[in-house]
Amino acid sequence: MFERIFEWTLWNSRLVVYLAVIASLLASLGLFYMTSVDVYDTLHHLLSYAILDDAAQDALRADTIAHVVGAVDGFLLAIVMLIFSFGIYELFISEIDDAKGAHGSSVLVIASLDDLKDRLAKVIVMILIVLFFEHAIHIRPSGIMELLYYGIGIAFVSFALFLLHKAYSRDHAPAVSHDQKDDH
Repeated sequence: MFERIFEWTLWNSRLVVYLAVIASLLASLGLFYMTSVDVYDTLHHLLSYAILDDAAQDALRADTIAHVVGAVDGFLLAIVMLIFSFGIYELFISEIDDAKGAHGSSVLVIASLDDLKDRLAKVIVMILIVLFFEHAIHIRPSGIMELLYYGIGIAFVSFALFLLHKAYSRDHAPAVSHDQKDDH
């Protein structure tokens, strides 16, 4: 009797994950809202672009690029929270029936904890790349060493993108049977 009650309690304790699902979903929606407002403000400032002098246009252009890159970063972070919300719901509570029957991308369908971690890691790497780009826009190397460091940073970002592409290609490569390998 005690064992049955304990197992029932233990099994149903997984429902505390609802708190994380709801909090992550609300954080995602909040980030989407804040980033959308930021994009609106950026577009609003662009209305005066045509009447500015060249120096002010250059400054506005640089600020706009930085704000747009920041918006990409905000949307990516919102997407991370959304993927996390869907993923932990599917892993701990229940599969989402509507997601299984939906046409199109299955990015929000999470099969395992490793699958969730993999998806989150890829988006987080993209966020870091966007952050690097956002800061790199304003860098004006004043010496040879700063230029070298800038180039090394770009090389690292390029290498990270290469590794992401290789990982994606490996994960999405069509399966080749043993018989097909022998034919080649």
